[in-house]
Amino acid sequence: MNNCEEEIRERLFNILYSRSFIYREDPPFRLASGATSSYYFDCKNTTLDPEGCSLVGKLIFYEITRLNIDLKGLGIGGLTLGADPISLATSLEAYRNGSIIYPIIVRKEPKGHGTGKWLEGNVNDISRVIVIDDVITTGGSTILAIKRIRESSLQIEKAMVIVDREEGGRENIEASGVDIVSLFNRSHFDKRRIEELENV
Repeated sequence: MNNCEEEIRERLFNILYSRSFIYREDPPFRLASGATSSYYFDCKNTTLDPEGCSLVGKLIFYEITRLNIDLKGLGIGGLTLGADPISLATSLEAYRNGSIIYPIIVRKEPKGHGTGKWLEGNVNDISRVIVIDDVITTGGSTILAIKRIRESSLQIEKAMVIVDREEGGRENIEASGVDIVSLFNRSHFDKRRIEELENV
């Protein structure tokens, strides 16, 4: 990791920590899965922030190039809404670096008219997709996106996520035959939180 990437990663983490992370023991947060947790991540507060969105795109593109993923015929996207700003930011960062990665949107429901398709974007120009999500807990939304993309006769290259809550989602996604990369894990936020408590 070069110095520029380290600085971007640190800046993005600081934005996520201040804008998107809350810890509360009583009462705990109720998650989309129905479970309760003391941890809450709302990454949209970061991905819908101009600086945060730009930094996410830069880091995801760094990961793609670090892994030497072939960009020819490559798309990036996931289940709307959380994945949309991430895939677009990554696509723009790739373009600024002279490369093409096509952003796609995976619908939660099929289009109600016309072809009734699940995917939006230049799908005829891609054969492989990096599946994106903002946060994974059980991995359910990422796995659903993987299913819809495979049903559209596209291959899954890899999954990438901003924050892994470390609650089984990674294992569930990998069980579907897809490797996953996370920019940050819940333990990173716990470390900062505990450091701040110790310094009070």
